[in-house]
Amino acid sequence: MDDGDDGGDGVPTLVEPAWLEPRLAEPDVVVLDCTVHLRTDAETGEYRTESGRGDWAEGHVPGSAFADLVDDLSETDDPDYPFQLPTPEAFAAAVGELGVGDDTRVVVYDAVDRRNNNEWAARLWWMFRVFGHDRVGVLDGGWPRWTAEDRPVSTTPSPPEPATFTPEYRPELVADAADVRARMDDDDACLVNALRPADHAAERIPGSANVPAVGDEAVIDEAGTYRPADDLQARFDEVGALDAGSVVTYCGGGIAASSAALALYRAGVTDAAVYDGSLSEWTAGDRPVAGDD
Repeated sequence: MDDGDDGGDGVPTLVEPAWLEPRLAEPDVVVLDCTVHLRTDAETGEYRTESGRGDWAEGHVPGSAFADLVDDLSETDDPDYPFQLPTPEAFAAAVGELGVGDDTRVVVYDAVDRRNNNEWAARLWWMFRVFGHDRVGVLDGGWPRWTAEDRPVSTTPSPPEPATFTPEYRPELVADAADVRARMDDDDACLVNALRPADHAAERIPGSANVPAVGDEAVIDEAGTYRPADDLQARFDEVGALDAGSVVTYCGGGIAASSAALALYRAGVTDAAVYDGSLSEWTAGDRPVAGDD
């Protein structure tokens, strides 16, 4: 899919900073920072998630609002699966408060480091598409690229004007454990693990292939932007994703898998589903797991 192709919806899937800057004042454009940080607990060594709202307050794309994936835009009832999709009603209420209506053009970005760049933004991009909104794009390279190019920065909050968002749930873009199990035995399906090669080798869903969305060999390049479409097509073609009847991406908890889904979209596979529970859910039940000896 072309870098500048907006599919007729008025916003490219991958948004260049040069595209966004002159449109910041346009009333139908809403920019959302959805940064989440993974922190390591000093005592236990376990990862924990932390909202990036504080970073947004210290500096953000002018006029942008903060979309909280930790508390406001994820199902929070089950602490074992912290980033599950909310209900359509909950999503609509949350993004409506952020100023997103049915005709809004949305640009999402995050402010994490190069190795994981864009994956939280890709998660929100995927969520918008799940709930029927295609007028959404990811700021390619995110906040690091925006600041590296000396684009304007603001520390002033701009309270959004609430809007009405009408969700239209697309179940074909979401996979659960039963869907994945069925695809394990389907020669016309392709399961894509978006984790690093070493993680894929250690533990994976049987029959899945590895196209990493994080790490040095990822669909994100050294500059923190998505690789060219022909590069991504070659990567996904090698594992059979381009010709498969259905494609499902997964990772540890559904975040890197969303970035893989965006990369697939860029490669021309526009209907890939994300296994929302991913390995966190898969390995918690009595389900088969493969690994290299």
